[in-house]
Amino acid sequence: MSLQVGATPEGIEEPACLRSPRKEAEVSALASLPSTSQPHWPTGPDAKERFFWRLGPRPATTAFPELNAPPVVPAAFADVWAGVLDGWGGKMVAALDTVARAVAVGLGLPSSSFAGLLHQGPHLLAPTGSDLGSHTVPGTVLAGYHADLNLITVHGRGRLPGLFVWTRDGDRLPVAIPPGCLLLQAGLQMEHLTGGAVLAGQHEVIVTEAALAAVREALAAGGGPARAWRVSSTVFGHAASDAVLAPLGRFADRPGAAGAYPPITAGAFVQRELEAICLKRVEGGGGGGGGGQRRVGRAGAAGVSLDGGGGEGV
Repeated sequence: MSLQVGATPEGIEEPACLRSPRKEAEVSALASLPSTSQPHWPTGPDAKERFFWRLGPRPATTAFPELNAPPVVPAAFADVWAGVLDGWGGKMVAALDTVARAVAVGLGLPSSSFAGLLHQGPHLLAPTGSDLGSHTVPGTVLAGYHADLNLITVHGRGRLPGLFVWTRDGDRLPVAIPPGCLLLQAGLQMEHLTGGAVLAGQHEVIVTEAALAAVREALAAGGGPARAWRVSSTVFGHAASDAVLAPLGRFADRPGAAGAYPPITAGAFVQRELEAICLKRVEGGGGGGGGGQRRVGRAGAAGVSLDGGGGEGV
């Protein structure tokens, strides 16, 4: 199932920036940035654990059954799991729909342009954790420099800091999500649909001094080992797997858009990206052609405070 339902252990998912053919392009783009804007370059898989929970209705028929598989319910929590995750995930998907419609209007497109593609998409709620009782060195990469492969990502407020994003101009900024707010970030499918006018948001998560200090304080106050975990909650909002991704409306006329972002089904797009981060392996090559070029300096966030404190997603 390409680890798209159920648990993904630590040390499995590799940041896309490590995988050929992207690595050379990423290194070249980042080399021009000042040291304050450089990511912590990963040397191996992410130091995070994750559980993928499928949200919402799925299509009756699809050419991509693996991407639309039913969710996995842990036996130890069978009586409460679905209700809790569907309840929280449903609220995040509602925010996803609202923002998708607002973004379409802001871009001069019909309000349903993105929301329609999201209908029956293989959306994933992804509670994610990293043990800062084990990863105690500042700068340790929990989620390496990357952009998400889906249409729009919704980040809930995390327990500890550590998330950094890049603006379109290449500035690296720490993120803090205020209580009661969500962070929404454009993914690679959004970049494809806008012919590169909206760039997918690059981000990373690392161990910070502030996070380690918060862990020490929690443990000193009598908190158990669970208080050493950085926990966050994310929803990956996907276009329906059988929908075709291609630049929409006026974005089809952007110079170079047709060549850089050719038509491709969302399912083939996702399969190709999963191969790049080692969540899917297919002999003989990728799951489809086309796709956006990787660039440094991607923004695409709404409802976010950019400062050094507080918790954040990913």
